[in-house]
Amino acid sequence: MTVNFEYVGVDVSDSLNAFSEEKLDKLFNRYEFLISATVRFKNDSNSHDKGDICDIELSLPGPRIFATSNEAQYEVAVRETIKDLERQLKKRKEVYKTH
Repeated sequence: MTVNFEYVGVDVSDSLNAFSEEKLDKLFNRYEFLISATVRFKNDSNSHDKGDICDIELSLPGPRIFATSNEAQYEVAVRETIKDLERQLKKRKEVYKTH
C-alpha cells in the first residue's frame, strides 16, 4: 500500500499523516484490489465555520475513486471522506463479484 500526502497551503503534520494512514489501512485490508491513495489537505479561508478540506483519491483497477470533505477539523474531514469512499468501494466490489 502506498499513501502519498500533499499539503496545499497547510503545515505538514505527522499526527495527521498517522491518523489518515490508520484509517486508510482499514480500507486497504478490506478491499484487496486497492493499489494506492493520494491524500490532499487544503484550507479554505473563505469558509467561516468550516474550511479544513480533505481530498482522497484511490487508485485501483478501472476508474479511480475520489471523495472530498469540508469540515471544521481535518480529522473529521478524513473520517467523512473515508465514509464516502467506502460507499463507493462497496458498489465497485459488487461489480467485481459479477465478473
